[in-house]
Amino acid sequence: MVDRGQEEGKMQSIQELIEVALKEDIGSGDITTESLVDPDQLGAGRIIAKEDLVLAGIEVAKSVFITLDPDVVFHHDVKDGQRLKSGDVIMGAEGKLGCLLTGERTALNFLQRLSGIATGVRSYVDALEYPQVRLVDTRKTLPGFRVLEKYAVRVGGARNHRMGLYDGVLIKDNHLATCGGIQVAIEKVRNRVSHLVRIEVEVSSLSEVKAAVAAGADVIMLDNMDFQQIKEAVSLIDGKTVVEVSGNITKDNLNLIASTGVDIISIGALTHSARSMDISMDLDTFDLLL
Repeated sequence: MVDRGQEEGKMQSIQELIEVALKEDIGSGDITTESLVDPDQLGAGRIIAKEDLVLAGIEVAKSVFITLDPDVVFHHDVKDGQRLKSGDVIMGAEGKLGCLLTGERTALNFLQRLSGIATGVRSYVDALEYPQVRLVDTRKTLPGFRVLEKYAVRVGGARNHRMGLYDGVLIKDNHLATCGGIQVAIEKVRNRVSHLVRIEVEVSSLSEVKAAVAAGADVIMLDNMDFQQIKEAVSLIDGKTVVEVSGNITKDNLNLIASTGVDIISIGALTHSARSMDISMDLDTFDLLL
């Protein structure tokens, strides 16, 4: 069931991000466009994929122009999640030429970044030969962009890990170093959080795996273990908890890791190493006045 309050909060945070991005670019005014373009001059733009990609962020790009001028009209037959070829038209936009020129770069920045994440994620999803293994992201996102970047991960076909520190318990090595070990940490957390919240513990050795199982962890994350260690850890856990593996996962070793019987593979590179796609906008002018 969708939490309407959370969804409204996400939409507000996206709009705030758009406004910050526009303010960053425009500042006190777009001095080039304002010097060259009549305020009432109309124009039309086409946003075009310049390379093969998985589209993500079309509604965000539209919101950039709408923030500048709510009368801009859009035309598109594609939607987020579609594979596009180089040369495909993503979207057409008609409205005041000055708005299209001023919003162009900000809109493209969102589209390029989000489509880059979705495209990279889809390549991992396509490579994974074990459908029972869940591929997820991490919190390694650009500050302020987390809601959008995790959306792009879903568009690409993978799943989200926790959104932030507030919606999931993950006891990491630095937590353990401050509270006396796995058993103590789990007990402290379990005494504080709801019984509906699962507790995940990050471990880096087989002795820690045994301790996490004995302490009743709901999820055990195997951090930076090699293939043999992962196999042994999965055997030790023996289905008692959900098993996540993280660290040094690439497309080259993805299926090797998945073959060990883990449930979840988390990859920070899905977001932190994504390459922005090449997307451009062509503009034409109209002689009509609004």
